[in-house]
Amino acid sequence: MADRYRPKSAVQRAREGNPSKTAIKEGVIVPRAILAEPDWSGVFPPSSDPAVESANVRCREVASEEWRRIVPILEVAAGIGEVDHTTVKDLCICVARIDQAERDLSERGLIVTAERGTVKNGAATIAGQYRTQLARYIRELGLSPSARTGIVPPESEDNDSDIWD
Repeated sequence: MADRYRPKSAVQRAREGNPSKTAIKEGVIVPRAILAEPDWSGVFPPSSDPAVESANVRCREVASEEWRRIVPILEVAAGIGEVDHTTVKDLCICVARIDQAERDLSERGLIVTAERGTVKNGAATIAGQYRTQLARYIRELGLSPSARTGIVPPESEDNDSDIWD
């Protein structure tokens, strides 16, 4: 089902028809770029605490793996530009933090003992919040099957034909 709150792209609207005859806005054209992988040690810094350090090392690895997995796809399919760098970086951070929370849930369980008795593990709440944010990034960047239907691939630079001609 299409998201009724998100406008369709100009190309999609022209292709599907414009029964209301309202003006079709082209939107913003972002120059394509090859995104450089960020330094993950700035986000997940080294720590003197061995437990924190091992978690941060794992987060750096997971974030880097996610970056290398999705950026080549986005560069070709969505034509991402430098302006999208922060969004893609945040997506990778979400994936790393979800991994960290899930590992904590696997190690300590859903219910933990605290100073006030047994309580829900806070990692469950954190994982849920990161998953909500991750779902938004997936939709924005067109990384799910339903989101990909709304993406119009960028035209190749060697083709001079215009769809409006």
